[in-house]
Amino acid sequence: MARTTLGTLGAKTKLHHGRYLCRDVPFQNPLGSAEATNTAWRQRSNKTASTFITSHRAVASEISTTQREDAPTLTFNEKMLANYVPIFVMLPLGVVTIDNALEDKDTLVKQLKELKKAGVDGVMVDVWWGIIESKGPKQYDWSAYRSMFQAVQECGLKLQAIMSFHQCGGNVGDIVTIPIPQWVLDIGESNPDIFYTNLKGNRNREYLTLGVDNLPLFNGRTAVEIYSDYLKSFRENMSDFLESGLIIDIEVGLGPAGELRYPSYPETQGWAFPGIGEFQCYDKYLKAEFKEAAAIAGHPEWDLPDNAGEYNDTPESTEFFKSNGTYLTEKGKFFLTWYSYKLLSHGDQILDEANKVFLGCKLKLAAKVSGIHWWYETDNHAAELTAGYYNLKDRDGYRPIARMLSRHHAILNFTCLEMKNSEQSADAKSAPQELVQQVLSGGWRENIEVAGENALARYDSAAYDQILLNARPNGINKDGQPKLRMYGVTYLRLVDELLQETNFDIFKTFVKKMHADQDYCQDSEKYNHRLGPLERSKPKFSTEDLLDATKPVEPFPWDKETDMSVTGGGGGLLSYLISKIFSLFK
Repeated sequence: MARTTLGTLGAKTKLHHGRYLCRDVPFQNPLGSAEATNTAWRQRSNKTASTFITSHRAVASEISTTQREDAPTLTFNEKMLANYVPIFVMLPLGVVTIDNALEDKDTLVKQLKELKKAGVDGVMVDVWWGIIESKGPKQYDWSAYRSMFQAVQECGLKLQAIMSFHQCGGNVGDIVTIPIPQWVLDIGESNPDIFYTNLKGNRNREYLTLGVDNLPLFNGRTAVEIYSDYLKSFRENMSDFLESGLIIDIEVGLGPAGELRYPSYPETQGWAFPGIGEFQCYDKYLKAEFKEAAAIAGHPEWDLPDNAGEYNDTPESTEFFKSNGTYLTEKGKFFLTWYSYKLLSHGDQILDEANKVFLGCKLKLAAKVSGIHWWYETDNHAAELTAGYYNLKDRDGYRPIARMLSRHHAILNFTCLEMKNSEQSADAKSAPQELVQQVLSGGWRENIEVAGENALARYDSAAYDQILLNARPNGINKDGQPKLRMYGVTYLRLVDELLQETNFDIFKTFVKKMHADQDYCQDSEKYNHRLGPLERSKPKFSTEDLLDATKPVEPFPWDKETDMSVTGGGGGLLSYLISKIFSLFK
């Protein structure tokens, strides 16, 4: 989107801060796949009144009753397969070492075979930029990853590959350190503004600031060109694995921890849960862009916020986030719209490059969005705002992301699927259940596939049951397509503790329940996952279209508990007790 549109963005934000009911929205039918949805939409395109709804319950009802009249008679197991949600397991962060070696292939193969016997559909792995291009610009070495991909293929598993353009180390759960390439860090020594920067001037070296996306500061290349060249090299060097069907999706890293967000809560700079975090737009490039946008909007006197507090503050202790604070003023709204829009544009541009690179490949693109659940219950949603998600009670910060992803035929991958409100400390004003419900519903409203993963390592039935509930929010449908169904779930992660006998027994039951009590199914078309050649991205959305997606819409209803509990009951007493015990240690 042209930069000249940024100046008009401030005026348009005034149109999107009233309280919306948004009852007359076009019917969006989240069937088992987006392709099925498109077909259903075309079949009903000649109907007028029936394509509009007046409540989310009407949507859910229509979803569950939509049937193809010419559908063949299916057996019970074939109908149940329509409820199947594939389960993947994230491989260890350092499965390929910082020295670009697959050191213990025999152990990996043994573990992969255990996962295969458990019925797991595939694995996910970080493909680290800091390892592959470590020797110099465009000097790629894929040998260790090729060896690892071959092992995955020989074990009969599918692969989700993450293009990890961020540093490993400094985020929750990081147990190894893999920096971005040294030649990039060297450029940062003389020009530290290539990194995200907070108000105090502290630099974050885990990911390049989006302010340099289109600046040729890296031996003549821009950041986006670096990412694109990396993707092209991956496709060229992994063409045999792409053609064989091993690699079924490419998750494009778009920020710290691979997530589309700003690095607003870095542990390396002293952040601790549940701090509100800090805005990360004070490098000279983003400063200049903001001043330009403010001037175009008619406010050259506006500067970036200087009253939003520090990493571990509470919202009410800051002038920006307190009740009736700056975030509610015209200036605050303009800044937050600009800040979130820059993040959206960053993801949009890189995904467009990824789409061009993998055009025609039988896979899906994906992008990860962070589950920032703390301070969700407050009016200000401070922790989400500092991360770039402009989400309030009267403004949806996630549906614009889903709308952007829809043009690239991309999956929205969300986190914290395992979390329950009751497990969180009261002072964090946390609501992971409502957050997950909002984000997944927004994805389905925008007619895209949604996937997810757990945020923290959990091995108990309570966590698994919560994931199962989110995977099928209204339960299974014994007659075929469920009302709502996630495209897939990735479990974090493959470690020795998971493979301990008791933990692994529970995990195997979880896998079976994800599969709706069906055996592992190799043919994804039987559960309506059709991997056709990736199509070219659709035209860019206008600023008005993206702002329109900020209008709040009621989320789809969720059942109270899963009907596929790993304990064999409706949630189970054991799950409840484990959940309560877990909450005591939060």
